[in-house]
Amino acid sequence: MDDQLRLRPVAEEDLAVIERLIGDPEIAGEHSWHGWFDVRSWRRRWAETGLLTDDGGALMVVGSAEPLGYVSWRRQPTARTSYCWNIGIGMLPKVRGLGYGTEAQRLLVDYLFAHTQVNRVEAVTESTNTAEQWALSKAGFTREGVLRGYAFRDGEWRDGVIYSVLREDGKPGQEVPSLRPSRRERTGPRRDG
Repeated sequence: MDDQLRLRPVAEEDLAVIERLIGDPEIAGEHSWHGWFDVRSWRRRWAETGLLTDDGGALMVVGSAEPLGYVSWRRQPTARTSYCWNIGIGMLPKVRGLGYGTEAQRLLVDYLFAHTQVNRVEAVTESTNTAEQWALSKAGFTREGVLRGYAFRDGEWRDGVIYSVLREDGKPGQEVPSLRPSRRERTGPRRDG
């Protein structure tokens, strides 16, 4: 990965890249192709909101000046008054497997924690999508479990695997200070008797 990867708002010319990634089965790839639908809905949403709302959004993944894909997020209720972000990603075939997706997901988590108050960011991928599972793990996500019969694709129900990262987890490779007092801080100094 020679290019400095960054995220930026979606520009009108980027919509063609997103449309190819979600509307063309060859480019979307096996695990991201979910059938034909009106890809122009992205253009309508972009015209109305720039694809950035309180309930979710999308940003372009860019290396140098070239769009390489996009990341997205949406509000996912977790309790009556709480929510987390559920994220997704679409990368162009020419950059898959090179680490760009892992870094883009790291950048998105940093962005969401910096600009919102959520405590949890999660992602779900098919159980057969081992490349994405690896990328999520490398991006600092923790595998939580299998969601049986989670998504319908290509004529059958597929199991999903859910991953999450919490605000307190910090960045991969970075030691995270504990929010809980240590045993010594809870009980005071040890007294020998």
